[in-house]
Amino acid sequence: MLAKVSVIVPAYNISAYIADALESLERQSYKDFEVLIVDDGSTDNTAEIVKSFCERDSRFRLLQKPNGGLASARNYGIRHAQGEYIALLDGDDIYQPDKLITHVIPLAHSTGIGVVYSASRAIREDGKPTFMVLSGKPVKSDPLLALLCKNFIGHGSNAVFRRCIFDEVGGFDETLRSCEDIDFWLRVAETRRWSFYRLPHILCCYRVCPSGLSFNVQQMQRSREKVISAAYKRSPELVQSILPTAYAYMYRYLARLSLTAGNVGQARYFIDVALSSDGSIFYRDWRSLLTLISVKVAPLAKLGIKQTLGTVKTHSR
Repeated sequence: MLAKVSVIVPAYNISAYIADALESLERQSYKDFEVLIVDDGSTDNTAEIVKSFCERDSRFRLLQKPNGGLASARNYGIRHAQGEYIALLDGDDIYQPDKLITHVIPLAHSTGIGVVYSASRAIREDGKPTFMVLSGKPVKSDPLLALLCKNFIGHGSNAVFRRCIFDEVGGFDETLRSCEDIDFWLRVAETRRWSFYRLPHILCCYRVCPSGLSFNVQQMQRSREKVISAAYKRSPELVQSILPTAYAYMYRYLARLSLTAGNVGQARYFIDVALSSDGSIFYRDWRSLLTLISVKVAPLAKLGIKQTLGTVKTHSR
């Protein structure tokens, strides 16, 4: 018999999206799960919407706490979880119906697999799908080195992992305002005990909101630098050689965020710094090359981004 899953759903002022997320859990083909929705101090009617799900399905539970941020909400939910496996789903994202079953099976069949994740697709703020797909393929065979360069898991709603890992490496770093998931996966990779298993199918949709947390570029830069520095302090011998490449990927990512947010000058600055850190990433990684080209032809890229993601609206994640 397959083990029970605890799905942790952090929720902060997302009344427009939370029903879509929870309905995607109701549609799961795998039924042995609980859902812990952590209302992280919302001031809208997020909690009221969640309560309607709890009333009709005993697997859904609402937990409420003062606002402490995404990492705090995830930790709070996991500490209340009863399942052997933990699934993460942000309250504005969506699972495909076979998400849980396809992730639980590898975990049940191999004791060495610690984390399972899939390919995923970006959806617009209004829920419409985009052409943007994250394959989840690591850029290096060593997961530790790969994570320092790019978060191959992709986003915070994609992984299912063993609860014992949380107890082993500690929770999400609540001092980080972003990149807390990368920091967590790096600590998992550093154990050298657990493997990461990728499913190539698109089983998750993540909502891209240009005005949200992920597009606070300065905050993202500070958090990412802190994560890389912490990884170096924990494993200097392993991390030292990859640092120039890791920073090149970081600046490339910041360039893409800046371009998406419409700040062309900042995007060009970051792409130049990435080129000086390790220019080889732009001919070894086609996504990096695409970012470079997009920054160089910024007016056309901005038009394409606007058509893909739609109109930017105020949104808190």
